[in-house]
Amino acid sequence: MLDLTQDVRSLTAAIVDIESVSGAEKTLADEIERALGALPHLELDRSGQTIVARTSLGLGERVLIAGHLDTVPVAANLPSRVEGDRLYGCGTSDMKAGVAVALRLAATVPAPNRDVTFLFYDCEEVEAERNGLTRVSREHPAWLAADFAVLMEPTDGVIEGGCQGTLRAEILVTGKRAHSARSWLGVNAIHGIEPVLARLNAYQARRPVVDGLEYHEGLNAVRVDGGVAGNVIPDACVVTVNYRFAPDLSVEEARAHVREVFDGFGVRFVDEAPAARPGLTHPVAAAFAAAVGGVPRAKLGWTDVARFSTLGVPAVNYGPGDPNLAHQQGEYVSLSKIVESERAMLDWLTT
Repeated sequence: MLDLTQDVRSLTAAIVDIESVSGAEKTLADEIERALGALPHLELDRSGQTIVARTSLGLGERVLIAGHLDTVPVAANLPSRVEGDRLYGCGTSDMKAGVAVALRLAATVPAPNRDVTFLFYDCEEVEAERNGLTRVSREHPAWLAADFAVLMEPTDGVIEGGCQGTLRAEILVTGKRAHSARSWLGVNAIHGIEPVLARLNAYQARRPVVDGLEYHEGLNAVRVDGGVAGNVIPDACVVTVNYRFAPDLSVEEARAHVREVFDGFGVRFVDEAPAARPGLTHPVAAAFAAAVGGVPRAKLGWTDVARFSTLGVPAVNYGPGDPNLAHQQGEYVSLSKIVESERAMLDWLTT
């Protein structure tokens, strides 16, 4: 069983060494359930490989601290190893260091200054339908009730507010099929994507300030599909674009913007996820920011804070890992950052 009384750095290494690639989190989830189940001050629930533990002290506020258990596939980077101040291994930064901090808080703060729900969930690194948080929000929404949430995503120890939304769209260019030996009888759809690419190259991304944080949008081609055969002029070509939009836009407004940019072309939306506002104006969030210190910044990617936002729970990203190292074979986390994160969270929950 995981020893939650050990130093947070050692606990991180122990968690990293339990392989938990998306879809294979059961061993780690079982260990966490057993460890938390031994703590009399917590009530436990489980859905699949998602573990929920909560205090029930009847306090005036409830905060939720969440972290995902899964990692991307192992790339010859287990077991973990320590070199100086760095702990190397799959999932060290994203986000087992954050999970270790949350587990230590669950074990060592039996009487926090506000009620706490700890959530450890599965399948964050894969498609949304498999995400444990998605399942729990659908099947057990009461488990997620809170005044404020902290998602222990890697942020290098800095609060990152909200998140950008994302959508993918297919831009269709049509032509006329012909034999390539008589190409003048056809219209080449691949050649026809030039104006689509020209609009992308000329695109000026917005940098709006939302609730005091500056976001930087992006609209980029991420895939091109076209062609029939080596002797055929193609009659269709599709450019897939990805729009990362700031939280001052809804999904519907983001769609409208993409349609406007590619006016005159067929546009089909294939995937989307809403943005989330920073949520730093809430009094509980302000107390958290004061305990953590530093200058909050905008989250430029998409994270599960958006799911909390749709539930009406303001949320921020905060964790000891460096997001720039996530998913790399040489992924590591600074041991001193883990200690700093634990100390800041303890101050928040005990002062």
